Amino acid sequence: MGMLPQVVPVACRDVPSAVATAPPRPSHVEPVEIEKLADFIGARVLRAPGHSAAAAPVTGATLRAQHVRPGDLFAALPGTRVHGADFAEQALDAGAVAVLTDQAGIERVTLAEHPAVREGKVALLVHDDPRGVLGTASALIYGDPSQKLKVLGVTGTSGKTTTTYLLESALQAAGFGTGLVGTVETRIAGDRLDSAFTTPEAPDLQALLAVMVEHRVTYVPMEVSSHALAMGRVSGTRFAVGAFTNLSQDHLDFHRDLEDYFQAKALLFDGRAEHEVVCIDTDWGKRLVKPDTITVSTAADATWSATDVQAFPTGEQTFTAHGPDGLELDIRLRLPGPFNVANALLAIGVLHAADVPTWAIERGLAEVDVPGRMERVALRQEFTAVVDYSHKPGAVAAVLDAARAQVDGKVIVVLGCGGDRDVAKRPLMGEAAARRSELLIVTDDNPRSEDPADIRAAMLAGAQEVPADQRGDVIEIGDRRAAITAAVERAEPGDIVVVAGKGHETGQEVAGVVHPFSDREELAAALRHRLGAPGKTDVRRGQGDEEAS
Repeated sequence: MGMLPQVVPVACRDVPSAVATAPPRPSHVEPVEIEKLADFIGARVLRAPGHSAAAAPVTGATLRAQHVRPGDLFAALPGTRVHGADFAEQALDAGAVAVLTDQAGIERVTLAEHPAVREGKVALLVHDDPRGVLGTASALIYGDPSQKLKVLGVTGTSGKTTTTYLLESALQAAGFGTGLVGTVETRIAGDRLDSAFTTPEAPDLQALLAVMVEHRVTYVPMEVSSHALAMGRVSGTRFAVGAFTNLSQDHLDFHRDLEDYFQAKALLFDGRAEHEVVCIDTDWGKRLVKPDTITVSTAADATWSATDVQAFPTGEQTFTAHGPDGLELDIRLRLPGPFNVANALLAIGVLHAADVPTWAIERGLAEVDVPGRMERVALRQEFTAVVDYSHKPGAVAAVLDAARAQVDGKVIVVLGCGGDRDVAKRPLMGEAAARRSELLIVTDDNPRSEDPADIRAAMLAGAQEVPADQRGDVIEIGDRRAAITAAVERAEPGDIVVVAGKGHETGQEVAGVVHPFSDREELAAALRHRLGAPGKTDVRRGQGDEEAS
């Protein structure tokens, strides 16, 4: 056990005024001694000179200084622009009893000068990879909550949100207490929380799971993003089932290439899940198959397959699911599109592996709606109008193919791309939309810090690559509200208007400012204006394809 080094003071940077809402924590935590925690994660413990006595035990964990509570472990992690150690003084002032950091963090922090350190009340835990062990540390601090739950993890580029909603509905039909962790929302026994990330940071996730244990939750469907896997957010989490939907281009601003992206997804199948369920409709899924893997497919032999698929103009569809030992389920979905048959099969495979009765699977899947996923906005207009979250090339193609199958008229799509994200997918999205619509209106999404015109230009370039005889009209309207209005004004009876890209989101980020903006509300307003009717909007949800990866 070493002593804290004497370091040169470093000015603490201001914390941004707009900070994430503090996540929920359990009401009771058994204190964990510093030495036990350090041994568990393989960290060195440093103390101020002259103090070898143990600091106070740890009763919580966070990596945000503004969320520190007395008794917390503060994780001071290296970042791309700042180091968490810059905020250690603020964390100690708030009552942190330990700081987990790396050698660079030690060299940046004036811990030895802080009164709590000088008095032996605080210890410093040093690890070469503090982010990598933070999940394991947090799990220990919060009583290893995933051991007391059946966590059902779903990863893949598209379909995670829909699959977790399908899982939750069937579990509730069976009478189980459920939690939900995902892109749209987090739910604890029916109580809703907004989601900041698809998968929360490691301390927040372990605290959340501990809260679910306190609320007598038994099953937790959870979206597991590639970022979460690569950055260790789910380290320390045990999965009853791990599931894979599909993989297509996305997040190449974070991952080096598609192979790197896939390898991040594949971490869910490194043995941390008791059962593994994989859709093998793509070669990516086939690469994950092991002798004990439960496979699902809409087109090949698999543990679970589908026959007699029948789609209806309402967007509903039915099929027969065939499983092991001659098992058959009659499935009805409110969700259109072949990809939702695949999502449903994946959910069935997960639920069966988790010992959920077949009658509950049939009942639960028939009752699922997914916010912002092919969500219908109906105001008695003579054409279909939907909002969808599709913001990746493959998802755009799948959604517009599903839209085409629903109507006899034209497909009109409003689509933009987000700024400060994977730039390579922009022309691909423009190409996919132009090829599958009679009218593509290229508009803004969340430009963030980028010039919106540059983003639109990349999309337009992709659209123009489609031969003229293979695409519809393509126009540019930067203002998203005006673009939605233009789409509604051009629609005729029997057409379908698809407003894509933002789905459930209620804001638009421009130059660092998030402005209130809801595609659902704007589409409804455009419909009312066209009809001259202020009547109540009827929102009907269907399909669920896209979520953060």
